Amino acid sequence: MYKRVLLKLSGESLGGPAGKGIDETWLAKYAKEIASAVKEGLQVGIVIGGGNIFRGLQGVGKGFDRVNGDKMGMLATVINSLGLAMAIRSEGVEAEVFTATPMQPVARYYMRDDAVKVMENGGVALIAGGTGNPFFTTDSGAALRALEIKADALLKGTRVDGVYTADPEKDPTATKYDELTFDKALSDHLKVMDQTAFALCSDGNMPIIVFDMNATGNLTKLLKGEKVGTLVHK
Repeated sequence: MYKRVLLKLSGESLGGPAGKGIDETWLAKYAKEIASAVKEGLQVGIVIGGGNIFRGLQGVGKGFDRVNGDKMGMLATVINSLGLAMAIRSEGVEAEVFTATPMQPVARYYMRDDAVKVMENGGVALIAGGTGNPFFTTDSGAALRALEIKADALLKGTRVDGVYTADPEKDPTATKYDELTFDKALSDHLKVMDQTAFALCSDGNMPIIVFDMNATGNLTKLLKGEKVGTLVHK
């Protein structure tokens, strides 16, 4: 069903149950899932958050200004991307880390065509550093990169299996949407992505699939056209 996707992962997902630091078990699990989908023919670009290490907003009011706090958060995403890239390579799939601001020799400076070439050659392009600017989340970075690389969909991997009428971890009566429109998600104030990212996807007609990344095989199921998670579309 999909040839090329942009996978968005939270930094906390790499931290395992605690959501802090990098949990090697979960890192290996995600790498295996991603490598398996790539071996089946899926072209994958990845954007990872940095909240397991540092989130820019954490420092506001504690001696940090927002701009420098966000710069620290961008660097955290690079650390996560380097770790996941190594884990993916250990599964027999090439992986290259790109950064939104120049960081040679740590990683390659992001150029859209270079990242696409990596994916077309059977590798994974991890695009770190957000948009390279403060005040923008990695959700916004993921939406931007998905549009740039002409992905068929933006996949948001979470710990729940889709979008619900309310937070299913807090409200047992919450019901899941199999699919919904951008307008419906906006009017019902559903937290699919932050507003800037959501607007980018809506304006660019970029479908979003919110799914449970922790469920084994979900990426490959999406590749094969099976219904997984919640599809948000025009």
